[in-house]
Amino acid sequence: MATLLRKIGLIRLHDRDTEDPKHHQGSLKGTKGNQKNNANKHCQTANETNILSTPEIKARKLDQLGKDKAPGKDKQGKDAKEKQQTGGGGSKATSASSIPPLAPHRQHCSQVRTRRLMKELQEIRRLGDNFISVELVEDNLFDWNVKLHQVDKDSALWQDMKETSTEYILLNVTFPDNFPFSPPFMRVLTPRLENGYVLDGGAICMELLTPRGWSSAYTVEAVMRQFAASLVKGQGRICRKAGKSKKAFSRKEAEATFKSLVKTHEKYGWVSPPVSDG
Repeated sequence: MATLLRKIGLIRLHDRDTEDPKHHQGSLKGTKGNQKNNANKHCQTANETNILSTPEIKARKLDQLGKDKAPGKDKQGKDAKEKQQTGGGGSKATSASSIPPLAPHRQHCSQVRTRRLMKELQEIRRLGDNFISVELVEDNLFDWNVKLHQVDKDSALWQDMKETSTEYILLNVTFPDNFPFSPPFMRVLTPRLENGYVLDGGAICMELLTPRGWSSAYTVEAVMRQFAASLVKGQGRICRKAGKSKKAFSRKEAEATFKSLVKTHEKYGWVSPPVSDG
């Protein structure tokens, strides 16, 4: 028995002595390496903690955050430039957006014109002297046919009206969008008149019908009274010449004649008739 135990002890000693020393060293190195890596990791974490706490790294982190946000700003700037380019230029787009819309102004002018003409129409219909009467052209409040029933009864024109059985002188009056701040356009329709400051196409030569002589205080009735006075002052007569008397006045011709006479009077002045006489 003792001999057997000795043999077993010798075998164990032999195995321990014959064990590969490299394997043993490797295991030792592995253990030391793990310890060293753990130590390095610990040191690195500690160093990073110490380094990140310094002001330089804090500033670096802020810079890094700024760089991360920079692309968004660049994109916004790029989008803004593209909008400016598509809008026809930055300054033009800005100036265009700063101009107030015209629609409210036009709507206000239209309301003023409507109220003024409704009031004048009611006042004319209340007149008891049968001086003028008004008919709307196709129910258009801004387009009137005005009948002048009376002129000076001592005038040659009045005698012509009696002899030709002409009950009235018919005029057309149209009102612009900015009436009463701008004058209406007025022209004679029938009968065909000569002199009396009535020109080709039925245009009327009166300073108060121009922007220079117009006042928003003038009413349609007042304008018609001025016109009746200018007819008499200018010795207006009903045309009785064969052929010519039947030729109707045209709006196109009246507008061209009126523009021409306005330019002439602006150059040489309004000698006759003055505003006071119509």
